[in-house]
Amino acid sequence: MVTRLSASDATFYHLENTSTPMYVGSLSILRKPRAGLSYETLLATVEQRLPQIPRYRQKVREVALALARPVWVDDRDFDITYHIRRSALPSPGSDAQLHDLVARLGSRPLDKTRPLWEMYLVEGLTKNRIAIYTKSHQALVNGMTALEIGHVIADRTQKPPEFGEDIWIPAREPSDRQLVMGAIGEWITRPTSQLAALRDTVTEVATNAGELAAVGRRVADVARTVARGTAPSSPLNTRVSRNRRFSVAEHRLDDYRMVRARYDCDVNDVVLAVVAGALRNWLLSRGEPVTPSTTVRAMAPMSVYPDAELDTAGPGQAISEVSPFLVDLPVGEGNAVVRLSQIAHATESHSIAASLVDARTIVTLSGFAPPTLHAMGIRVATGFSARLFNLLITNVPGAQKQMYVAGTKLLETYAVPPLLHNQVLAIGVTSYNGMLYFGINADRDAMSDVDVLPSLLRESLEELLEAAK
Repeated sequence: MVTRLSASDATFYHLENTSTPMYVGSLSILRKPRAGLSYETLLATVEQRLPQIPRYRQKVREVALALARPVWVDDRDFDITYHIRRSALPSPGSDAQLHDLVARLGSRPLDKTRPLWEMYLVEGLTKNRIAIYTKSHQALVNGMTALEIGHVIADRTQKPPEFGEDIWIPAREPSDRQLVMGAIGEWITRPTSQLAALRDTVTEVATNAGELAAVGRRVADVARTVARGTAPSSPLNTRVSRNRRFSVAEHRLDDYRMVRARYDCDVNDVVLAVVAGALRNWLLSRGEPVTPSTTVRAMAPMSVYPDAELDTAGPGQAISEVSPFLVDLPVGEGNAVVRLSQIAHATESHSIAASLVDARTIVTLSGFAPPTLHAMGIRVATGFSARLFNLLITNVPGAQKQMYVAGTKLLETYAVPPLLHNQVLAIGVTSYNGMLYFGINADRDAMSDVDVLPSLLRESLEELLEAAK
């Protein structure tokens, strides 16, 4: 079946370059079962779920002379073994080695001649664990009718549900001539929309200043966001290389809930305050000038769930709305409680704060929503010029109970958000099963010291915990 990419999907497809590949990544750590998780079992599990995510068997075809937006077409040569690969860590199989592998894999653009996703089964990890690393192109996941693969392969019970036999017959792929004739036909019937599409394709949205993606559109919020002006100068904003560093941190969700209860704010506020404290100490460790008025502006998209859909969402349906939110993190403020108060005041004034889905109010979604929610947050952020903010922070809710992949316990889950234009740091935060997991993606050249951030995040949280006693 041939379907034209939406305007926003086409934007993400053309936005990519070798330094900033436009994917959404996730790293899952699982308890290795006694019999192991075989490569064949993972293949079978993913293959069973592909009918829920049909784009994962489609590739992108561009139209000659950019007469129209590219199209999704079935990949008649689809080979799942190309997309799902095995990897093994050398002894001793440490977490640091795993993070280096994720950084290397994440720096590679996806093959645009095939469906735009990859999955790696990583063996050899210490403490009887295995890992699954996935990356999906941002154009592939819109959160409405197209979910991220990690969303659909996770189960709430150890015994996977039964799936009917999948009989997939790929449609015939159109020729270049047919694509051109189809584009000409659209020019004749809808010339205005085609002119707009051509203009967007030619400019390739080089400054990341395209229109906000349809998901989470709120005109007032967009206007307020743009009105904030250019972000403050920061060492977080410089040329991005092709190489990455990846690091992680994990905190107990109850610690955040305690601070939230003590200061009458949201868990999301506490997360942002902890990040602000860590960035403050990172700047100081570098000898950067930090004055009482110094700020770092974060794009922190907010996940919102319409009340009417709380019990009806499922695969293929709109699982959430995501709204853009710019917040100035007061890294110049030395008092942790004052930092939290300033952030809580900023979020409270945001028009959707009352309906924010944070780690305090977890909704029951079919499958495991965080990978898709992170993708939606990234999609919203990329709709704005990267000059408006210094870094991206996505914070999304996950199930607060044990989840499984192919009958294997999911222990930890980390987002691997992409770096945007001239932004050398991105942080994805996921709540799952009583924990908060921080995925920290950074440019290898500009942030060679990114490994200090996990300890600085811990210190920042402990500062708030001590004050809350």
